[in-house]
Amino acid sequence: MKQYAVGVDFGGTNVKLALVNAQGKIVAREKFVTREAASQAAWMDAVATAIEKMLAAKKLKKSALAGIGVGVPGFVDFERGLIHDLTNVPGWTAVSLASKLQKKLRLPCYVDNDANLMALGEIAFGGGKNLRHAVFLTLGTGVGGGLVLNGQLYRGAYSMAGELGHVSIDLHGVVSPQGRGGLEQYVGNRRIVEYAVKLLKTGRTSKVEELCGGNYEKITPELLASAAQQGDAFAQEVFDYVADCLAAALASVTYLLQPQAFIIGGGVAASGKILFGPLRKHLAERLSPHFAKHLKVLPAKLGNDAGAVGGATLALTSQ
Repeated sequence: MKQYAVGVDFGGTNVKLALVNAQGKIVAREKFVTREAASQAAWMDAVATAIEKMLAAKKLKKSALAGIGVGVPGFVDFERGLIHDLTNVPGWTAVSLASKLQKKLRLPCYVDNDANLMALGEIAFGGGKNLRHAVFLTLGTGVGGGLVLNGQLYRGAYSMAGELGHVSIDLHGVVSPQGRGGLEQYVGNRRIVEYAVKLLKTGRTSKVEELCGGNYEKITPELLASAAQQGDAFAQEVFDYVADCLAAALASVTYLLQPQAFIIGGGVAASGKILFGPLRKHLAERLSPHFAKHLKVLPAKLGNDAGAVGGATLALTSQ
């Protein structure tokens, strides 16, 4: 059994790579900006270069690797290693990434939905180690989901189960290629910023104005979280809205699956109690006490490393 693997977290903003050992420890890292490797060929070249750098840093040969696991933000046919479509990254429709990457790197390559890999990483090394029924979410450019039922990752009939970002929370909501009123149309990074800017333009006062220097293009979820943590009522209101949107979707999931816990990671989740406090409150408001009393809402222990660690876990456990 080989003792190392590479996990690749293909995000809408950044591509993060990690060299991971069999104990789930990251021993080397690399990353690049997604838009700077816009074509498929450029993306694979950037991944290959990053892997070479990590191996060189640890004085390891490619033969030490069990393989490469890639998590992508979209629909995947896991068995075929095929990306159907990436919601927030253009140019990646009907791409047989696993076979292409395997041919280039001459290593076993696996491709799965990024939230599925987050779930794998958390089950093996993080917040899900002692859970048999859990739902995992990633909050970032989009919203991803992964389902663990009876201790196993559940991919569904065609490898696409768990797409919580497209669960509708509004009967007459925002239309997207994935449907109408989908969760990520309200709580994806860009949508959160748009919501905040819309309110600011009505004349609301906030520390956010000071932090962005009056330039609304500088507003990010991280900036809003910073303002909220400093006690800014406006920014806290924005996070309360985000939490309520999430609760609307998660309450439905709870009634359908009754998980032990929701485990939430990704950039927006890094805001901590600013998000988790109102989320627990709104979720309880939307559930029968019989369901609410057993349910936990937990931060992902692996944080922003969950996807990359999960990708490596997939490769390590597939050898």
